[in-house]
Amino acid sequence: MRLSDRGILWLAEGFGSGRLRPGPGTWGSLVGCALSYPLLSLPLGMAVIVTVAAILLAVPVCSRAEVLLGKPDPGSVVLDEIVAIPLTLLPLHAGVLLGAIHPPRVLTSLPTHGLWWLAAFALFRVLDIGKPGPIGALQHLPRGWGIVMDDVAAGLMTGLILLGAAWMAPTLMR
Repeated sequence: MRLSDRGILWLAEGFGSGRLRPGPGTWGSLVGCALSYPLLSLPLGMAVIVTVAAILLAVPVCSRAEVLLGKPDPGSVVLDEIVAIPLTLLPLHAGVLLGAIHPPRVLTSLPTHGLWWLAAFALFRVLDIGKPGPIGALQHLPRGWGIVMDDVAAGLMTGLILLGAAWMAPTLMR
């Protein structure tokens, strides 16, 4: 195997987290949480740009990993979870920064907002594993698109649910 292919697999398998058992997707999601923490410290526009760029990069990486591993949507490929996790908190983060949700606090204050992170992680995993409605349909897209887009949909759905919960119950943000 060429060095470049090893690099693709290392990235697609979440720096090795996709080889952990049980639940490689859960381990990959934890890596995504760790990478989301500094991402949410960036200005909102930059955080969105970095997230979209990571998603677009993940598609060809996951496509190549699928070919290298010789099976569709291999379980060890967790880059899709890693790039989708920021979407679970970006809508809530945007709501806070734009003043739609009060009081304005930053989500990187973990002692204060650790429960939001936990809720984002847990709901994302439920939606990613269960694949309800359109999430499951997106999995049937070809190659890397199917690998990545179902997780992107699960991340966005999680983010919108959390945004709605925060908007409907402002005392949850205190």
